[in-house]
This record gives sequence, C-alpha cells and structure tokens, in this order.
Amino acid sequence: MKKYTKTHEWIDTDTGYMGITEHAQKELGDIVYVDLPEVDKEVEKGEIILSIESVKAATDVYAPVSGKVVEINEELETSPELVNEDAEGKGWLVKIEISDPAQLDELFDKDEYLKFIESEGE
Repeated sequence: MKKYTKTHEWIDTDTGYMGITEHAQKELGDIVYVDLPEVDKEVEKGEIILSIESVKAATDVYAPVSGKVVEINEELETSPELVNEDAEGKGWLVKIEISDPAQLDELFDKDEYLKFIESEGE
C-alpha cells in the first residue's frame, strides 16, 4: 500500500520504495536529471533526500519517513525520463529501510492525498 506526503512524495509501506507522485511529475514537466543519494545514507523524515531537475525547475525531494537508503534506482542515471513515464512505478527513486514504522500513520492514504491536491488547487 502507498502512503503520500503533503510535499508530493509516495512510499510503499510494504517495500520501502519511494518516489514523487504523478501530480508532482506533471507539475515539474520533462525531467532531465535526478541527483540520487548514496546507498547507506541515513535520512530523517522531512529532510531533503535528493533533488530532481526538469526543463522548468530544480526541486528538492523530501524523505517521507526516517530510515536508511538501501537501494537507488540506477536506471535514472541514464534514463531520468522514467520518472515522467511512470512516477509511481518504474520511476521510483530510492528504497528506504524504515526505522520508525509509526511515521507511516502520519501520511495520507490515496483518497486523502487526492483530496489534499484538490484543495491545493482552490
């Protein structure tokens, strides 16, 4: 099951894979570069974990939970457009070993996230 943040990241609660949402990807436009973190990097919930550059802008991506980066999507180094093609699938960014599973309870489920982005547009 995926959970979502107010800053438009998602995390799979079963596997720890995370990325940006389809909504965020559409807002960014064509992604040209992903600055991935090092494997074994410790992250705290809410801190910058990596950055993404698009033809429109560069943006920071925040850790949805605390933990350790245990895997990066190496395909993005040569094919950053995977994020545009499938932001919530093949365009995942990193896998986090979640250190505090209770933090997942603070995130949106899909319906809550959709209501949140709808209210942002008002």
